Amino acid sequence: MAYRLWYWPSIQGRGEFVRLALEAAGIAYEDCARDQGVAAMMTDLEGRAANGRGPYAPPYLALDGHAIAQVANILQFLGQQHDMVPSNLADRYWLNQLQLTIADLVAEVHNVHHPVGMMDYYDDQKAEAARAAAQFRDERLPKYLDHFEDAARAGPSDWLIDHRWTYGDTSLFQLVEGLRYMFPRRMKTLEPDYPHLLRVHAAVHALPGIRAYLKSDRRLPFNEDGIFRHYPELDAD
Repeated sequence: MAYRLWYWPSIQGRGEFVRLALEAAGIAYEDCARDQGVAAMMTDLEGRAANGRGPYAPPYLALDGHAIAQVANILQFLGQQHDMVPSNLADRYWLNQLQLTIADLVAEVHNVHHPVGMMDYYDDQKAEAARAAAQFRDERLPKYLDHFEDAARAGPSDWLIDHRWTYGDTSLFQLVEGLRYMFPRRMKTLEPDYPHLLRVHAAVHALPGIRAYLKSDRRLPFNEDGIFRHYPELDAD
């Protein structure tokens, strides 16, 4: 039976990290809110909260009688169930650690255009966002990319671990894609310093499942409702 993935239907967002792993592995899944709508997702989410152990928010993966939420948690589960992780336990924890660091970066990315109020519009905090974007571009982004470059450099092949892809590789692919959309000028300047990270990106892009997905209508375009948003005034070399 196909997995049931619940996430907002009109954006890539955090759910895209899960979709990419599923698509790369050729795992069947239903993107439920795209088929049934947001109201159905909210009803499902509220129903799962009844016992106090439901997801806090999408994305979550619905299984028989329960759900798994949080991107790193979902990917760790899928990795163990579908051979997307190394057999060595220490390597598995390291991969989860890397995924959690990606989650930290994603949170900072979101805060760039919502530095004052998460629920307020970008247009209501443009001055603060410009200040946050400058600090992120100049200080935080290179620090994160340095860390991921070190991880990619340590890999024995085109991949992070072993000689095959894991969910960490697909997540780094999405990270590069999102940052290129959000900060095209800044990424053009920075990318020559990160050849190993870009090697991972290229290897994931060449996976048959990913190539097919990127050409399909299942891959939504980036937009200014998602996490990675392109506001030209926030970008710079």
